[in-house]
Amino acid sequence: MGVSALLHSDTYTYLIPGRNLLLHGQFMADGVPDLLRTPGYPLFLAVTSLGGFPLASAINQLLSALTLILVWKLGRAVFQDERIALGAVWLFAFEPIAMGSSFVLTSETLFLAIFLLCMERLAAFLRGRDLRVLAVAGLLLGVTTLVRPVTYYLPVALAAGLFVVLARIPTLRWKAPAVLLICVIPWLAAWQIRNRLETGYHGFTSISDAALYYLSAACLAARLEHRPANDVIEELQYGDYAGNSGQSYLFAPYLAQHPEQAGWSQAQRLAFMHDSSVSLIKAHLGTYLGLCAKDLVTIVFYPGVYYFDRSLHPKHPGHTSGIFNESQSISKMYAKVQADPFLAVETALSWMVLLAVYLLAARALWLAARGSFHGSLHSASLWLLLGVSVYFLAVSAALVQGPLATARYRLPVMPVVCILAAAGFQRSKAMWQS
Repeated sequence: MGVSALLHSDTYTYLIPGRNLLLHGQFMADGVPDLLRTPGYPLFLAVTSLGGFPLASAINQLLSALTLILVWKLGRAVFQDERIALGAVWLFAFEPIAMGSSFVLTSETLFLAIFLLCMERLAAFLRGRDLRVLAVAGLLLGVTTLVRPVTYYLPVALAAGLFVVLARIPTLRWKAPAVLLICVIPWLAAWQIRNRLETGYHGFTSISDAALYYLSAACLAARLEHRPANDVIEELQYGDYAGNSGQSYLFAPYLAQHPEQAGWSQAQRLAFMHDSSVSLIKAHLGTYLGLCAKDLVTIVFYPGVYYFDRSLHPKHPGHTSGIFNESQSISKMYAKVQADPFLAVETALSWMVLLAVYLLAARALWLAARGSFHGSLHSASLWLLLGVSVYFLAVSAALVQGPLATARYRLPVMPVVCILAAAGFQRSKAMWQS
């Protein structure tokens, strides 16, 4: 496997500002403060890659192994059953997205490791009600958000959930949400203040505005104009990030479309991107929600064989990704199957395995609702996992649309699915044996 197989189109969007922060003390790219990325993973990658990309990838794989231990700990914390915890580890060990991400230099693996540790600490708090454990979970959640800002709104959701779960315990009803927020908010506020002071930008990261402008609004415009989404996105010059910072609004193609913005600041351009996108979405909210639902189905049910196969075919990592693509005709899909029958078999088997895992997870939820786990299940911890999963899927469906709506964005949910699937299998097995 060559070095190129370790890189993703996002890799340099992390490495450029991370190296500048490490070597020069400034989180910058393209001569301006970087607003696209948060500092967690860029700094991590800058340090681990000093010995070369292979070393950074090796450390990434060690983190991937750590996630298996954390899945085991989380499964045991929720169900208090060693067999369920071990079953979840085996399922997640062969999860194709996790396997494919383990050696690639993107933020997924580090994010997942810290996030699973945070969830395990939250589950431990719900069982033991120790505020010190909750404080650790809050600190970890802050670090998680600095690695990958998808969890930016999660602290508020978790605080509300804690208030509901602990409503009958007056001493914790207010203390627990307060402790969580006090341990998270300073991390996020510090970075947001940095953005405001250096650029005038009010947000935590510009990636949400970029996603709205280049993906959500673009896909919505394509639907309204009855055009392929890829065509509209290409017209916006939203291309591959390879070798640049990813701040597309700084480059000539964007300014060619908006020459009046040549003298605008970063904050002004991002405000324009945000406001114009939100205005279009509000005007066609029903159509937008329909697109979100469609992309959610893609995120949840796309088999994800690409992520597994890119380790086997590093020179042609995309060869498995396009067999079932809505932009292709049936004849083109059939031609691909004829050219590579293994691809069709692999895709079909991957779908079958994924569907089986989902069915087992659904059975676990059904059995839990019937009280079939005989007190071993901690219901508050289960609600924690389900609520977090819904959060991730909702955020992904809202912001990641069109050609970028892929199975990659369900990775944070898959540990939960694997834990539930293992519980469904073990409980069903015990019922059949009895």
